[in-house]
Amino acid sequence: MKKTFAIAVVCALGIMVLGTVGVSRAAAQDPILTPIIVNELEPIVVKVLTPKPKPTGLEKFEGFIVHANVAQVTVRAKGNDLGIQTFPLNPDVAAKMQKIVDSGGYQYGDKVTVYYDPTSRTAVRIKGKPSRPL
Repeated sequence: MKKTFAIAVVCALGIMVLGTVGVSRAAAQDPILTPIIVNELEPIVVKVLTPKPKPTGLEKFEGFIVHANVAQVTVRAKGNDLGIQTFPLNPDVAAKMQKIVDSGGYQYGDKVTVYYDPTSRTAVRIKGKPSRPL
């Protein structure tokens, strides 16, 4: 009886060894796709941002009027109280400014946007509503 028991145990161990060696790997362990290798030095670009085109090469300066007359306009920057710029006026803008000055003109603190030529720093267009004169 001991001999048949020993043979049965050896056969059982043999079947278990053959079962583990002969079976293929599980499908979940096989990678379906090749793994993505990321270089740590390069940034990952999610969406490329394109800047909005500027109208005809003009720059924009937003702020509040400090002083305005027929020849020039002085504007304080919107976000920076120390950023003050003075722009000479284009002849077309000077003619429009004369009409505005005749009706009361821009007052201190009026909100305006000055479109200017970056090479000559000359105001080409002033967008903003003048307040009522006091």
